[in-house]
Amino acid sequence: MFVTPRRRIRRAALIGAVCALTVTGAGLTGCSSEDPDAGTNGLGKLPADKIHAKTRSAAGSAEAVRLHGTVEAGGSTYTLDMRLKPDGGTGSVAAAGTTFGLLRVGDQLFLKADAGFWSHDGGDAKAAEKLAGKYVKVPESDPVYKKFSGFTDKDVLLSGLLALHGTVETDGRHEQAGVRTIRITGDKGAGGSLDVSLEGTPYPLRLVRAGSAGTIGFSDWNKDFALKEPAKDDTLDYGKQLPTS
Repeated sequence: MFVTPRRRIRRAALIGAVCALTVTGAGLTGCSSEDPDAGTNGLGKLPADKIHAKTRSAAGSAEAVRLHGTVEAGGSTYTLDMRLKPDGGTGSVAAAGTTFGLLRVGDQLFLKADAGFWSHDGGDAKAAEKLAGKYVKVPESDPVYKKFSGFTDKDVLLSGLLALHGTVETDGRHEQAGVRTIRITGDKGAGGSLDVSLEGTPYPLRLVRAGSAGTIGFSDWNKDFALKEPAKDDTLDYGKQLPTS
């Protein structure tokens, strides 16, 4: 369970009061500062490589997570808001001025978008209208499946995102959304940086990718969500291959 900022303030005040009341033959001893590891999971005492290993292990073992932020891949910039489980994921992706929904349950991937998405770059207007607003089944043989299914795959996505390149070092203590973190970096930040929670399970909370290739926030760790195939009335099976778009 995370410690709230208000609880940390109360704890600091209590420690200060104890310090003020501590006396010796020479008078008040005082306290130099609060132990930075007090009330934490102890991660801040570890070397950077072990912090990295522990946060990757914690992320891999989690049953659910939400990712939100930007990723650059294949020459394109994608804005993601995805919720993931080991057996699939759901959410939205924005790229090149358009937004579309992704849903994967097991091996079945669905893509939901408006007519503008399907008719982009001269696509068939009639086919676009037919596909608009529907959960379109994406055949595993279709290039779209390979391109976008990774955004719904928790293990694949986290494995790639949580990698830091070069020598991994610690870069001080920080805070993300009121949660204390320890930051680790690759090659002093050029190889990416990762803020890891110092409270409770050492989950990653914020990633800045190497080469300024995007920033991702992580939240809702182990928070369950519904994941099921859409109703048949909302589903369209286009066949072996989607129209080019």
